This record gives sequence, structure tokens and C-alpha cells, in this order.
Amino acid sequence: MISQVLKIAKQKGFVIYKDPHKLNIWGFRSPNNIPNAFDDEFHVFTNVGTLNKPNWYYLVFKGTTDPGTYWLRNPMNPQGTAILNEGQYIDAYAIGLHKGKYKALVQVGELEITRDYNRDAILDFYNGKTMRSRAFGINIHRANKVGSTYHVDKYSAGCQVFKNESDFEFFLKLCELHRQMYSNRFTYTLIDLRTQEKKTLVNNFKTVVLGTAVTALLIGGYFLIQSDNERNEPL
Repeated sequence: MISQVLKIAKQKGFVIYKDPHKLNIWGFRSPNNIPNAFDDEFHVFTNVGTLNKPNWYYLVFKGTTDPGTYWLRNPMNPQGTAILNEGQYIDAYAIGLHKGKYKALVQVGELEITRDYNRDAILDFYNGKTMRSRAFGINIHRANKVGSTYHVDKYSAGCQVFKNESDFEFFLKLCELHRQMYSNRFTYTLIDLRTQEKKTLVNNFKTVVLGTAVTALLIGGYFLIQSDNERNEPL
């Protein structure tokens, strides 16, 4: 699992954090263009070893990196609904309150978006206006406050949204550990898997994920998933 992400990071010049318990938070946008589905993934991985002897732990959560059909048809901004562009956004997030209601990762740094302006239920990733700002309010949060959610609907107007509430609460515990050890700043990396080159990468990546046995270990009070065949893999 980690080897495939390292290949993508090297190809694109993205940073991988190797410091113990410092989080790497990556979103993978599915090649599927069907709107309103939680068909994307958030990959959260961290080194729980040392810099000289890394021990990588990896978690995969279902979610969406795209807005729901409600906001595609009814954009809050007259220029259209925001779709976050692929990229690595260094220190762009911090623990805060989503809409002042509950703890989440909130935008504090500059992001790049494309605005889907034609008010239909089709995701237009390339045809809108590209913009950069620190104030889009594109947060990383959960959908329903209990259990899993099966349709995006109003839960995302461009935010990165976890499908399952328990997954998100566990993710926040990892974020709190990161904040205690480092700072209240988090980097988010979004990979778009829709081009042919990226489809090849994701096919290889999926093979590794589905073909690897995993074990859950309790490290520092948190359960993390470790790949059986990648323990202590050097970077």
C-alpha cells in the first residue's frame, strides 16, 4: 500500500511526512463520474516507528471528494458549485468547528477549485472557472451524525466528506495525536484517478490493498492498520 503512494508522491513531487505519528491525509477521487455517491476514498497513513526505521500504518475510509447533486443544481455561489482540484495543499487545514457545530478539519490555507456553473447533476471537472482562495470553506467532515450515509445530497457543497461517522471520529483521534505532537496544521493531498495514467496507478494500488492481509494494533491508545508484508519498510 505505502509503496504505491510513494510512487505517486515521487511522480508528482508531493511531500510524504515521515516524522512519527505525523499524519499523511490523501483523498483518491474515483474514476467514476456518477454524482451523489460516496465512491471516493480517504487514505490516512503514519509512521509509528522511527525516522531511521519506519513502521507504516495505513487506513482507508470511504467518502466523497465531490459535491452532492443538491448543490450542483442549487449552488450557493452564482458562479457555480466548488469542486476541489487535484493537488497537495500544505498546512491548509486545522482542527476547528464545521459550521460552528462539531469538530472537523477546517480550511485555513489556500485551495484551488473549479466551479461547476451549469446547474445540472453532472460533475464538470474541467469546464468551469478555476479559482484559488483561503476562504472557500471546503472542510473535511462527516455526513450524518450517526452511522453511514449512502447519498451525498446536501452533505457536500465541495467539502471532503466521510461516509461513516465512526470512521470520522477515529480519524479525529489521529488528528488530535498529530496536533499534540506537532501543531494544529494538516496537509491534504487529493489525487484524481480519472486519466488513463492515473487509472493504471489506481488499478495497481487496488490490487495491493485488496491482496494484503492487515492486522490491527494498539499504538499509543489508537488502533492502526498495519500491512503484514510491509512492516518496517524503508522509505
